[in-house]
Amino acid sequence: MLTFGGRRIYLVAGATDMRKSFNGLSGIVRERLDADPMSRHLFLFCNRHRNRLKVLVADESGMWVLSKRLDRGTFAWPAGDATAVRIEYREEQLALLLRGFDAERLQARPWKRRVLQPS
Repeated sequence: MLTFGGRRIYLVAGATDMRKSFNGLSGIVRERLDADPMSRHLFLFCNRHRNRLKVLVADESGMWVLSKRLDRGTFAWPAGDATAVRIEYREEQLALLLRGFDAERLQARPWKRRVLQPS
């Protein structure tokens, strides 16, 4: 089982060309997000039709590109504009997104989250 717990999750708002792979997605992370693709954070991208999703993540031995295509329906994906290029998600929000829910419209209960320190 793959686990990527304890990492930050960033959605790249707007549409991304799904023909891009390791180098192309890494370039988007560097240029648009001003982030390091080798940081072990998860970077999520979605196509124009919002029915395909890619995840770029690095581990100790290299990089992963994971992909999901919906048979029906669309992902609840934020539109790209100048103010919101990078959107940070929590693990719970990612789980909802991948299961077809609009995580932005659901409200989280107000409680303090403990920040995990990297080991």
